[in-house]
Amino acid sequence: MKEAVRVTDGIYWVGAIDWNVRNFHGYTTPRGTTYNAYLITGEKNILVDTVKKPFYGELVERISSVIDPKRIDLIVSNHTEMDHSGALPEMQKLTGAKILASRMGVEGLNKHYPGLDVEMVKDGSEIQLGGKTLKFIDTPMLHWPDSMFTYVEEDKLLFSMDAFGQHYATTKRFADEVDQDVLFQEAAKYYANIILPFNARVLKTVEKAQELDIQILATSHGAIWRKDLGKIVQLYTDWANNRTKEKAIVVYDTMWGSTRIMAEDIAEGIASEGPEVTILKLTDTDRSMVMKELLDSRAVVVGTPTLNNSMFPSVADMVTYMKGLRPKDRLGAVFGSYGWSSGAVQAARELMKMGGLDMPFGELTVQWVPSVEERKQCREYGRTIGRKVMERKEKGD
Repeated sequence: MKEAVRVTDGIYWVGAIDWNVRNFHGYTTPRGTTYNAYLITGEKNILVDTVKKPFYGELVERISSVIDPKRIDLIVSNHTEMDHSGALPEMQKLTGAKILASRMGVEGLNKHYPGLDVEMVKDGSEIQLGGKTLKFIDTPMLHWPDSMFTYVEEDKLLFSMDAFGQHYATTKRFADEVDQDVLFQEAAKYYANIILPFNARVLKTVEKAQELDIQILATSHGAIWRKDLGKIVQLYTDWANNRTKEKAIVVYDTMWGSTRIMAEDIAEGIASEGPEVTILKLTDTDRSMVMKELLDSRAVVVGTPTLNNSMFPSVADMVTYMKGLRPKDRLGAVFGSYGWSSGAVQAARELMKMGGLDMPFGELTVQWVPSVEERKQCREYGRTIGRKVMERKEKGD
């Protein structure tokens, strides 16, 4: 029998742990994830969000360890996405409870699950039920148009939906109970691969949140924050403001080793000017980990061989993925080797520019295997990048 976990007086975690999921939103989740749902008990019983449909039974078991699920009076849906709403039809059928959602949430739920009884709540509106005051805060595009927060005034608890979360399956429910290195690595990876395109929205949301007295951040994935909340809020502020370190990443793939030689020489040149450098070969590195490393990097340098007059497939995948996540206020550079034509490097440059990267460096290409002189050019190219990275630091950018 799976049991609920007490979060605070009268509020319980009743979600599900997905130990086996390895891909989510197009990036790898080697540590699994959780689908966090919450039960507020009292004169009125309120369920905040549900779980992915296959985990409906786990949700019901955990609720049953506290109350009879049929005693739920109201369901709040903070987000339409199916990892949170998948069990809504079954829960409404079981409980008969009305569902509350944002205006866009009502539209989304009606599209996903025709026939649900859903009522709209306005941004900033409040309801009082059984001694609990629930305030609803629209957070559009964090990360869907329908997203909202729900704040419980009496408990100073914010159900923060997909903000501040991590894809991290663990038997521990609270952030202060788990390995801190793993926790913040997963929080950074989550931000880089889901939240990054919505930086402006993050800043507005943090502004809204600072108007509230919050002691618990009850996320929708991963661990719940109940101590030292300022650390994760500050990280979100830094990430949203594109604050980076004197760091560069060199991301590449190779067919016969020539682009690898260039990557390593360019990295040596960058490092000689002071920045930290990380080299990532795409055959051996998932694109989600590249984005996690890019989150605090000031420059991303992409290398590709030319295959069929275009980028190597793994590089094309990475650059397209990065374009969609739109990392701003970062330097970009491109290089690569080729046999008969050098079209790959130009194609990579164009996509990176379209994704919002500053591309002040020329393209560096080598035909066939780099010569001694061409390897010197690679190191000089790297030094140019390294100096630019450090200049940005000196300017306080």
